[in-house]
Amino acid sequence: MSFMDAGTGQIVANAAESERAAFIKRTYVHLAGAIAAYAIVVSFFISTGIANAFMGVLAGSSWMWLLVMGAYMGISVLADNWARSGVSRERQYMGLGLYIVAFGFISTIPIARAVMMDGNIVLHAAGITAALVAGLTFTAFSTNINFSFMGRFLMIGGFVAMGIIVAGIIFGFSLGLWFMGAMIIFAAASVLYSTSNIIHEYHTDQHVAASLSLFSSVGLLFWYVIQFLMAFTSGD
Repeated sequence: MSFMDAGTGQIVANAAESERAAFIKRTYVHLAGAIAAYAIVVSFFISTGIANAFMGVLAGSSWMWLLVMGAYMGISVLADNWARSGVSRERQYMGLGLYIVAFGFISTIPIARAVMMDGNIVLHAAGITAALVAGLTFTAFSTNINFSFMGRFLMIGGFVAMGIIVAGIIFGFSLGLWFMGAMIIFAAASVLYSTSNIIHEYHTDQHVAASLSLFSSVGLLFWYVIQFLMAFTSGD
């Protein structure tokens, strides 16, 4: 079943202009709220020392990263399923909230490391991410092209990237600037794909699921921009 099947409203592309505008507004309001909640969650994990404890656990064994990644992927699938649920709006918000907490927890690692290296890295990464997202959003809305065809390529690219990451963890080699740069391009494509789906593919009552999809893409972009800046700063 596709994600469109869970919605009861009209597909956005076929809805009246006022309904499309209202749906897009709700989606981006929820995205802004998700980003604000994410910032609070990350600040909490770092200020309470949870992030440092988490880094200590991961430092004990490279295999711990595999377990964490597996758990995160499982939670992400569950959160997405809840956010697309037609059972209740409460279930949808539970999915969005679950994903924010899970991504906030796992991303405390690069953020905490960036802060220890140079506090400006996080600010620069946020600025670069915001600029890229703004440009990609403008592209999606101004061209009005349906980029849903990118889905299969992103899926294949995601599997390839995951294989490289797992190999890096198992064999202990650094992924380097080239990989981080490639992942920034991949994440940017994901943002464009998610934005296009908001315009063309979702139903008008699926703003929670749409905001989660876009938040996850923006979060991935932010993650790899931070990684790239840290690798660049350290000269790796």
